[in-house]
Amino acid sequence: MTAQAQPRRRRTLDDRDRTARARIRDAAIERFAADGVAATNLKDIAADAGVSTPLVIHHFGSKDGLRVACDEYVASVIKEQKTRAMAAGQGLDPFQAVRDAYEGRPIIRYFARTIVDGSPHVDELIDKMVEDSLVYMAEGVKSGILKPAENPRERAVLLCLWQLGALVMHEQVNRLLGVDLIENTAGSVLKWARINADILAKGVINDEFYDKWRDAMKAAEQRSEPRTE
Repeated sequence: MTAQAQPRRRRTLDDRDRTARARIRDAAIERFAADGVAATNLKDIAADAGVSTPLVIHHFGSKDGLRVACDEYVASVIKEQKTRAMAAGQGLDPFQAVRDAYEGRPIIRYFARTIVDGSPHVDELIDKMVEDSLVYMAEGVKSGILKPAENPRERAVLLCLWQLGALVMHEQVNRLLGVDLIENTAGSVLKWARINADILAKGVINDEFYDKWRDAMKAAEQRSEPRTE
């Protein structure tokens, strides 16, 4: 007689943190990622987490409060992963970094769903990600993975908007490049990382052209700024 197959254990964002609060947060992230914030209700989140709706209210106050907690958590996960990768320096294993970042996690789908909902919390989330990226990119400069930047904050803002903008247009990314940013299959993630790395490492603009026009562009930018009386 064969043993009955056990149901597959559901992956969570942090299997070590299994308090009721964490289960609610994880369930909310998965629901928000799948259905969007507006279409998700607390009753369904509570059912997914195996708790009562009043307990969700007890921990987070409201769906809005729960959304803020989810934003803070996914931002912290990204910061932790990026900081660890940058600290590895030249010894970074890109394949392991990809697996650690995306395997079994709905974070990318969460971003793709929530950054287009028009909520004021989107600004807060993106601001948090920019500030976090300044920290781990500084670590990357220190470890030798990244080049120093003349304006680190501008670089951080541009890269964050670049990546988040691609998530908003993930269907076009898949159509044109064959890269599925939402499902995060190993092949898609590695291809996306390779394309990005090629542009970031080798650049696009000719060095001599850039040297010639950099000062001219800065001067033109300064002239276009409104004068203060």
